Amino acid sequence: VVVEGGVVKFYFATGKADLAAGANEALVEVVKGVIEGGKMATVSGFHDATGDAALNVELAKRRALAVRDALKALGVAEEKVELKKPEATQGTGSNAEARRVEVVLAP
Repeated sequence: VVVEGGVVKFYFATGKADLAAGANEALVEVVKGVIEGGKMATVSGFHDATGDAALNVELAKRRALAVRDALKALGVAEEKVELKKPEATQGTGSNAEARRVEVVLAP
């Protein structure tokens, strides 16, 4: 889990959609922004270039849903979380960097 420029990035193991330790701690600022700041949390899932393309798209979606569920468990209302499919679901960088979900706050 990395926070860069206001974007929370969750990285995943190959073929997995499990959140890493520290996920809830990384979401604290997002939760505050949604609950106290009246913002929306936009969640986007990406995948790497290995394996079956159709399965990768589904895996990226499962990863995004896992992050959404973590936000809900931390008290964020479901209508305050937008799942947004990125234009290019295949992430950039190394395969490890590509297997990620990004969360940003939107007005």
